[in-house]
Amino acid sequence: MNAAPLGVFDSGIGGLTVARALFERLPRESVIYFGDTARVPYGPKSPETVRRYSAEILAYLLQRGVKAVVVACNTSTAHALDHLQQHSPVPVVGVIQPGARAAVAATRSGVIGVIGTAGTVASGAYERAIKALRPDARVHAQACPLFVPLVEEGWFDHPAAELIAREYLTPLKTAGVDVLVLGCTHYPLMKPLLARVMGPRVTLVDSAEETAKVVAAELAARGLLAGEGGSKEHRFVVSDDEPHFRKVGARFLGERIKKVEVVPL
Repeated sequence: MNAAPLGVFDSGIGGLTVARALFERLPRESVIYFGDTARVPYGPKSPETVRRYSAEILAYLLQRGVKAVVVACNTSTAHALDHLQQHSPVPVVGVIQPGARAAVAATRSGVIGVIGTAGTVASGAYERAIKALRPDARVHAQACPLFVPLVEEGWFDHPAAELIAREYLTPLKTAGVDVLVLGCTHYPLMKPLLARVMGPRVTLVDSAEETAKVVAAELAARGLLAGEGGSKEHRFVVSDDEPHFRKVGARFLGERIKKVEVVPL
């Protein structure tokens, strides 16, 4: 048993959907969440820059004594996961492999859709992960850059959001996908709208939920789960703009965030 906290990081606020999934699946665990709000978004940045930022955050979380790290950012997972795993003394789990596995398990036709930021889609990381598990899969990826600002505005089910979603998702519907991977941590908040637009025959894969399952299994396998009766504490840290994180973060967690530390890297 290990009472040390889990480290979770993202380029900003979206990774709170992963944190929430971890809270629900691992209710005894303490979490330190770091949002790099001074340097968000990571999507348009070069792979080298994303790797450097991610390595800096890993070093900070290790300094805080975490027992494992969850990369709750699709762009960081795409560009930096291998680098982080090679340089970390604790387990590091990303969000892409769990989502890819769930998509392959759920598809009937082998035609899989992926939506994400421009950076995640351009990296081809989901396509590689899916094809490694099912070589004959046909993967159709679509960048949906306007979804992030819509979610942060709280427009999860707004008519404007539906109009934009229909525009983005039409090529995937035309391609006949039967599974849609939500390849950005903001997108689970749009699940009801996306399900309506795609229709009942398309299964949505929430990478946040799938990642929480993998983290739980990894901690159990390594004997790192927190014991019963310990005192858990969740801490939230950002690199800038604490008021915005507190306000928008409440939408992601479904509860008020009482205290946020500011730590510029």
